[in-house]
Amino acid sequence: MSTPAHIQDLGAYVAASPSSFHAVAEAGRRLTAAGFRQLAEQDAWEGGAGRFYVIRDGALIAWSVPDDAGPTTAFHILGAHTDSPSFKLKPKPTTGKYGWLQAGVEVYGGPLLNSWLDRELALAGRLTLHDGSDHLVSTGPLLRFPQLAIHLDRAVNDGLALDKQRHMNPVWGLGNPADADLLGLLAARAGVDPREIGGFDVVVADTQEPRVFGAQDEFFASGRLDNLSSVHAGLTALIDPAGGPADGPIAVLAAFDHEEVGSGSRSGASGPFLEDMLLRISLGLGAGTEERLRALASSFCVSADAGHAVHPNYAERHDPVNLPVLNGGPLLKINANQRYTTDAPGAAFWAALCRSSGVPYQEFVSNNGVPCGSTIGPLTATRLGIRTVDVGTPLLSMHSARELCGVEDPGHLATATTAFFRGGQ
Repeated sequence: MSTPAHIQDLGAYVAASPSSFHAVAEAGRRLTAAGFRQLAEQDAWEGGAGRFYVIRDGALIAWSVPDDAGPTTAFHILGAHTDSPSFKLKPKPTTGKYGWLQAGVEVYGGPLLNSWLDRELALAGRLTLHDGSDHLVSTGPLLRFPQLAIHLDRAVNDGLALDKQRHMNPVWGLGNPADADLLGLLAARAGVDPREIGGFDVVVADTQEPRVFGAQDEFFASGRLDNLSSVHAGLTALIDPAGGPADGPIAVLAAFDHEEVGSGSRSGASGPFLEDMLLRISLGLGAGTEERLRALASSFCVSADAGHAVHPNYAERHDPVNLPVLNGGPLLKINANQRYTTDAPGAAFWAALCRSSGVPYQEFVSNNGVPCGSTIGPLTATRLGIRTVDVGTPLLSMHSARELCGVEDPGHLATATTAFFRGGQ
């Protein structure tokens, strides 16, 4: 896929994915259109070659088993995540005062709070009815976190301080909260009876469309690039019509939820989802314990999550030597304290993979004075013992409502992932 086509398709994927539940639904739609078959975890599965996927809440695992796969065939896994920092709707969400209708929201993860001010925002997620059925909902422009005017806070440009409880309560209408029902509005948008709603997982999402811009159209701005840019790269590579060799590895896309809040859930990377799926795939190929452990020992995981490009206005926050730039290729993420899993064999593997697929890459390491974040990489390596390397698309404005990358880097990551899925290095 050409760079313009890839970046436009990434924008379409992000626009269709305002929540983790929408992200896996859109991924499932694309996989089904490409010939993958959705499986249910509670059903018995037939083993053997084929292309399949499973959705668990806001997470998805998809895989392609080549024709000649056997009980010791290795797995090549791309791990990513579907969630992004935002705000989640609280129970009893209809609030307000002084003639305003407001929404009670809880901070999800670590968003840049100021980036969410003065934007037209949506509510998106799932409503679960008393019968257990899930219904997706996305409102379109509905909310806004209005900032206080400078006339009422003359010192605001000397330092904006936002209290998460007092100041981050978006408005969504005018009236008396006693006469309004935000949950009823969501039910109407989803086409369900509000009396049947038993629970909901609904987040705030930006509604501005992704956009290419810059002097030579070199930039791409969008919400949720962390980490839908990696999920999309994995989807693109897995769906690639060229496929892989008949005797290649089993290609796996593992898109987890809840990475931004620690991954500790049944659909997060600390849970058993990936381990369960790999076990069932191996069993379907006739593997016993011995063969399964041999397959895992030969397997490899690329943990793909967004990373930091050097910021021109804050260069002192970066390592003074390793300074990644936009459109310089995906990052190889390194941390001495294993916040990223990259080691020497993993780095050599990634270098060989990028060289063979014609993709540039850049090394990232944190400034010693700035604590390093982490990814699903260490969690996957710890749970499964699979060699794992951490990579990702370089960004500015990470955890903003609207992040920034170069137009070439997401396509580079997809190209390298395609080679990885085919068994190359």
